Amino acid sequence: MMALHLYNTLTKTKEAFTPLVPGQVRMYVCGMTVYDYCHLGHGRSMVAFDVITRWLRHSGYDLTYVRNITDIDDKIINRANANGEPFTDLVARMIEAMHEDEARLNIRKPDQEPRATEHIDGMHAMIQTLIDKGYAYAAGNGDVYYRVNRFAGYGKLSRRRIEDLRIGARIEPGEAKEDPLDFVLWKAAKPGEPSWPSPWGAGRPGWHIECSVMSTCCLGETFDIHGGGNDLEFPHHENEIAQSEAATGKTYANAWLHCGMITINGEKMSKSLGNFFTLREVLEKYHPEVVRYLLIASHYRSPINYSEDNLREAKGALERFYHSLKGLPQAPAQGGESYAERFAKCMDDDFNTAGACGVLFELAREINRLRESDPATAAGLAGRLRELGEVLGVLQLEPEAFLRADAAGRVDAAEVEALIQARLNARAEKNWAESDRIRDQLTALGVVLEDGKGGTTWRLAE
Repeated sequence: MMALHLYNTLTKTKEAFTPLVPGQVRMYVCGMTVYDYCHLGHGRSMVAFDVITRWLRHSGYDLTYVRNITDIDDKIINRANANGEPFTDLVARMIEAMHEDEARLNIRKPDQEPRATEHIDGMHAMIQTLIDKGYAYAAGNGDVYYRVNRFAGYGKLSRRRIEDLRIGARIEPGEAKEDPLDFVLWKAAKPGEPSWPSPWGAGRPGWHIECSVMSTCCLGETFDIHGGGNDLEFPHHENEIAQSEAATGKTYANAWLHCGMITINGEKMSKSLGNFFTLREVLEKYHPEVVRYLLIASHYRSPINYSEDNLREAKGALERFYHSLKGLPQAPAQGGESYAERFAKCMDDDFNTAGACGVLFELAREINRLRESDPATAAGLAGRLRELGEVLGVLQLEPEAFLRADAAGRVDAAEVEALIQARLNARAEKNWAESDRIRDQLTALGVVLEDGKGGTTWRLAE
């Protein structure tokens, strides 16, 4: 195996990755709260960690990938009440929609997808351990809180100091906290809310305790990698560390990976600004592979600006790749070892997909250079391009299928094929005027013809 280095948010440095068990990786990623359809930010995290899982497995690691589902919280309860439906029906529908969106973006399913409501007993056990150790307290009104100032390492992930957090902090009406910084582990049920029995009364879990319990239940008290969006670094991941390490006395996760956020035309995505898009809204307008390529063309820790211009660039990049593959027979990867080595060097450098895509462009140019003079070598390199593209989750379609993918609804493919055949017949009869007339007709339809040794192919103009 090559030496994988990753940027660890906990240490704020790029460091060599050494798994707890040689050859094995255990990774937990915070998933969706399923009260609504997935938005672009969710898609960014899903795709980023999909690529990370692909590379770890491609590198030979035996990976266990766990991504949770939060299936009970205030937003879910409020949305279900607004819809006039049981929260379980809302959750089931949103999970199904999430899986549909993932499939369209070629995101592989995690090995385990635990749900918060399946781990209530484990949450009770961890909360009781924290109470017994003095890190938590029952407030007497059915709520249980975590004592932030009791945990000496609080703030080590986000580099926040308790003294600074105290500025402006206050106890809200109805809260029974000892300290404004304390956070809830168990919430007493309000009338009409879903609830579970507990030693402290009927209620439901706080958000942070869910992930501490699900991760350690699935992966053990210490595991290799914890990931999520960088908006979760504080307070969610900070609180996970405090809970878990106080309960177990052990390091929670050895490395923390956080992906960057999505902006829309340079602004933060927000419903109030009217620039909030669900994945399915975006996928109605753009080919899923174009959206996926936009999300992998930048380093996973970098923010991504979602704009029409950037989507056009992503589409153009994929068209260049697929044009280099078009017309070459499907062949096993052969040759191009230097490209594979450079691709691996990029991916081993904190999963640098931007650099890896640059290597693929160089490989595509070499394929184009050789396709006429040495088609056998070009075919082997095309196999290499597909092999490396698969690590990123792209370039697995038939070239013609992708290049014509947006033709549906814009032109009648059967009509185009008939006109192309009529043009070929005219050319065979040396009726150049008719041939030119048909080409002009196709151009007016937005169809670009490409004549080559293998015949005439077509695509839609930009």
